[in-house]
Amino acid sequence: MNRFWSILFFCVPILGIVTFLMAMFGVWPLTHAWLPPSLSAAGDTIDQLFNGIHLLSAVILLGTGLTIGWAIWKFDHRNDDRKKAAYFHHNTMLEIIWTIIPAIILVFLAFFQMKSWTENKMERPVVELNGETTLVPPMVMVKAKRFGWEFHYAGADGIVETQDDIYIENLLVLPVGEDIVLQMESRDVIHSFFVPELRLKQDIVPGMTQFSWFNAKEAKDVEILCTELCGWGHYKMVADMRLVDRPTFDAWLAEQQSAYYPEFKEPEAARIAPKPAGIASKPAVLAIATVVPASEPGLAPKRLDEPGLAPKGTHFNVGQAVPDKHPENVRHSLTYTENNQIEK
Repeated sequence: MNRFWSILFFCVPILGIVTFLMAMFGVWPLTHAWLPPSLSAAGDTIDQLFNGIHLLSAVILLGTGLTIGWAIWKFDHRNDDRKKAAYFHHNTMLEIIWTIIPAIILVFLAFFQMKSWTENKMERPVVELNGETTLVPPMVMVKAKRFGWEFHYAGADGIVETQDDIYIENLLVLPVGEDIVLQMESRDVIHSFFVPELRLKQDIVPGMTQFSWFNAKEAKDVEILCTELCGWGHYKMVADMRLVDRPTFDAWLAEQQSAYYPEFKEPEAARIAPKPAGIASKPAVLAIATVVPASEPGLAPKRLDEPGLAPKGTHFNVGQAVPDKHPENVRHSLTYTENNQIEK
């Protein structure tokens, strides 16, 4: 009976290894139990490292389990009840072996992962500009907040954090086949930007600016997740990422720019309405707001000639977004008056 239980418990690591291998190689019924297919070259490197470490761990686990199982079976006391167990307090050769072998494995892993770490965290993409090699500038500034994502696209000047930035929430559209650099910051607590299909993960720490980059090789719609517990709404901190070809991206960005920078003009009512006697005239609202229903994030923005999307007295410049001042369903907000003051 003791041997039966020894075999039964020994089967547990074997079944675990078999299950792991079936998932890794997509064997039914575990076809979709592993990571989603990689959409970037850097992701392929990470997969090699990830799968290699798992295979090495499986070999070590199998070898250890076989050794223990063999010892339990061979030295069962029922084979010879009169034989006494040998006792020794150390074995120098054995200790050297089990010290050198793990050391060799760890050194191997240190060099094996160096390419992946360098590619994803150290060697930021570069570009040739005016005969000089310079770092690829960020295309989008990502601002994490509880519990959503802000995306500030660089405007005509190609620089983020300027007045011509284009502000969008919870939708990130990017071109494939290009080196994309994201500048990441947090508005409140620690968050973590994670896109499983790109094998892209970056913690975002308040007060710090981090950069992440990738080059997507396939057009696809994926999700952006927060993988750092950031509060009660952590579970719903999800955004959409659309990876598209360059022409589609250019057309989409031009559409956002046309909605974000409407032609400033004085409303008709403000120009023809008579001014009541004894009441000082208020400055006319010269711009409009652009909104998209939260339930339909894929639709083009609708223009509404309605002031008052921000509290009275809020000041901002032309072209500057006010993401913290508008309702959740507002994707863009720009309301400007003659004295630079929003009217409620």
